[in-house]
Amino acid sequence: MAVLDPIKPTILSARIISNVHPDFAAKLELRPDQRSLALVTCDLDDSLYVSLDEATKKAEVEVVYARSFYAGSAHASGPLSGEIIGIMAAPDPAEARAGLTACIDYAQESAWFTAADDAGDLAFFAHTLSRTGSYLSKEAEVDEGTPLAYLIAPPIEATYAIDAAIKAADVTLRVWFAPPSETNFSGALLSGTQSACRAACLAFQDAVLDVARDPVKY
Repeated sequence: MAVLDPIKPTILSARIISNVHPDFAAKLELRPDQRSLALVTCDLDDSLYVSLDEATKKAEVEVVYARSFYAGSAHASGPLSGEIIGIMAAPDPAEARAGLTACIDYAQESAWFTAADDAGDLAFFAHTLSRTGSYLSKEAEVDEGTPLAYLIAPPIEATYAIDAAIKAADVTLRVWFAPPSETNFSGALLSGTQSACRAACLAFQDAVLDVARDPVKY
């Protein structure tokens, strides 16, 4: 492992429920046309959040439940739990499977964390979404198709780097994930043009690396 090496997520489990029971559907507040579910767990929560959003662009699915687990994957409740569970609803098993495939493919091919130190102990996530799907559009309160910078790091690194990102690019702070999150990280969602979001991600990365290199500097 070296600085800026990718830290790739692992999909730990995936299942399709072809015809969800009405009682369960009611608890999930599903619409009558949402009869199937896709379930997935992963060891990196933010990788899965952006991958669930990607699935909404590739299949007729809606993210109806997505939550991180407390303290992160190092303290998971079981070997298949990881750091997050995501649930997508679909009209039928074929769409649920298409959404799950798109989600898993994106997680494995694109939605990676990055190492900020040689040991890989300090990790961050600076990911540009060229356009949002239905899930992150709702989370960020933006129109579908809006570019976003999705920024995550440990608490002080994120706090310092979010400020740097906003100053470096013509972006708007839409969501601040105040520390501590369930996994004891922090972060933000920033909107702007695709190029502005990329610039914000680079500024965030540079600021995180600066803290990692010299933690006590004032």
